[in-house]
Amino acid sequence: MYKLDDTIVAVSSPTSDNHVIVRMTGPNTADVLRRILSQPIQKDKSGLVHGSIAIDGELRIDAKVYLFLAPHSYTGEDVAEIHICTNAGVTEALMSNLLGRALRLAGPGEFTARAYLNGRMDLSQAEAVNEIVVSSNKFQLAAAEKLLTGRLAETTAAAREQLMDCLSLIEAGLDFSAEDIEFITREQAAERLEAVRGRLEHLLSGSISYESVIDLPAVGIAGAPNAGKSSLLNRLLGKPRSIVSEQRKTTRDVLTGLLSLPHCRCVLFDCAGLMVRPNNILDELAQQAAVESLQKAMIVVFGVDISKGDLSEDIGIHGLIESEALVPVATKCDLLGEGKLAERLAGLGDLFGADFLATSVISGGGLELLRQTIDEKVMAATSGRAESAASRNGIALTARHRQAVAEAIENISESIPLLKLGNDEVAAMVLRMAHQALSDIEQQHIDERILDRIFSRFCIGK
Repeated sequence: MYKLDDTIVAVSSPTSDNHVIVRMTGPNTADVLRRILSQPIQKDKSGLVHGSIAIDGELRIDAKVYLFLAPHSYTGEDVAEIHICTNAGVTEALMSNLLGRALRLAGPGEFTARAYLNGRMDLSQAEAVNEIVVSSNKFQLAAAEKLLTGRLAETTAAAREQLMDCLSLIEAGLDFSAEDIEFITREQAAERLEAVRGRLEHLLSGSISYESVIDLPAVGIAGAPNAGKSSLLNRLLGKPRSIVSEQRKTTRDVLTGLLSLPHCRCVLFDCAGLMVRPNNILDELAQQAAVESLQKAMIVVFGVDISKGDLSEDIGIHGLIESEALVPVATKCDLLGEGKLAERLAGLGDLFGADFLATSVISGGGLELLRQTIDEKVMAATSGRAESAASRNGIALTARHRQAVAEAIENISESIPLLKLGNDEVAAMVLRMAHQALSDIEQQHIDERILDRIFSRFCIGK
């Protein structure tokens, strides 16, 4: 699957519109640099080199080159980073030049895969690299950084060592069963295993699901048909994502877009207008999809058309929304004068028991305050999850990690009654399975299909 005997190259994520980083790693890295860089490269000396880089036969541009020699590099091999200020066309020409020198284009996550395969990091740390790259707020970044520090690997390594100590004593007793030598009593072994199981159960129950912190939070826009939800979605996203029409019920499905906020990013979605009594099967299906999506949302923006006279429909819809974080929004405020607007806002507050934020997609009024409000509520909710984990033991587990720990707990639980019944040989076999389950979290010889699945989520150049 992953080759380690060739040299790979890729454009890493640019730090700005015109600052490009081209990254290489492999045995021919220094030799390739010597051919394209104007300044001499000493293969036994790492550091920063200033000079011009050959783009093609005629063009050269200024560049900074950082050279990191094996084994003291990210991948454990020679690594070079070429930093240039240029455009996409020149970058493409440079890549063509490098690929023409027997370099291979790196696949997704292949730099980090090499770091893992060369023993520079364990598998849970490799997964953390990708989560750091894609993290959308400080709490996601903090959770990823905890994985990168290797705290999970330290915890499971201690459990593996305790399991192996107990297993060794049990198997030693099996080897000397004819001499009637007992290295550890069954009661002592069971007591040790129960202690290991307890620590793993504490790890599982005391940590949060990593995906609950890393996944982008969902923010839904809810309200009656023609309440201005689609227009609000489009203005917040800054592009026409949803059809806008004066005709009611033009949105049937759930429409999503990525919303960038001051401190985080979230998935903003618009769904079909809610109705107290759906009129037909299409309305019922649209309502079901809307309600299910809103139930999963971290934040719900509840929009009410403030220009409406009869709000009985909105009162009924408000009762359908189950959310701990509701942001009440008055839409179409541009249709009312200042005096009438203040009166209506006060009326909405009395009617729904909450202060409504006045917005207008025509004038843009209130939209920036709405963005700030969503940002604050998302950060508060995410902070609660992250602090909840930190108050327990500060470790966040991915679904793969949780499955491995759960499997180890199950195997240990199975081995204890086997020991008490005197079935030491089967108990030892089951304990080896528990040890292997924990080893799968960061061992070197893991199934290639699992590696494929993990590193395929990375972007190229990482």
